[in-house]
Amino acid sequence: MIDESTLRALLAVQLVIGLPAEAYFRLRSRVPGERLNRTPEGWLMLATLRPLLVARLGAILAFIVNPRWMAWSALSVPPWLRGVGICLGVSATGLLLWVLCSLGRNLTDTVVCRSQAVLIQHGPYRWVRHPLYLSFGIAAVADTLMTANWFVAATGAAVLFLLVLRTRVEERCLVERFGEAYRAYCRSTGRFLPRRIRAPEGRP
Repeated sequence: MIDESTLRALLAVQLVIGLPAEAYFRLRSRVPGERLNRTPEGWLMLATLRPLLVARLGAILAFIVNPRWMAWSALSVPPWLRGVGICLGVSATGLLLWVLCSLGRNLTDTVVCRSQAVLIQHGPYRWVRHPLYLSFGIAAVADTLMTANWFVAATGAAVLFLLVLRTRVEERCLVERFGEAYRAYCRSTGRFLPRRIRAPEGRP
């Protein structure tokens, strides 16, 4: 049986690995003098997405420091299911690092491409167009199970919903930037999950 102190420690390790890695790649991708236009995201996204991310992170940090601070939104989750959360959390962190390494200097925090952006089709982008959002979705489920907290679940679900909405705008921007190359890429990949691989003709 996994005790709560172990769960809190594992959550802390995931944050210690994931947050600095993401911060490093975001700083590394910045171009001096370049200012990205965030208005294509729309007022709803600009007003809600980042505050929700901050609220979610704050709740997780509060749980790590002292679970009693989040007792008001606690859920009853079986120990074995919280163990599943650990496995999902490890998977999400691994995928996040893979995505960051694959994106390199193309990483942005908005839907607009950088001036020197290239179309990435290697790493996890070989199969899915938005693996960064997929890693967040896995992490949202993992954090919910590990913290056993409905507020963490609600903020995670809200962020994921907004990210799904944002992909429509993001993909329009990518089509404007890369044209037919991106359209062809869309036909061969799934948005969040790999497309079903079809058997060659003549085979069942």
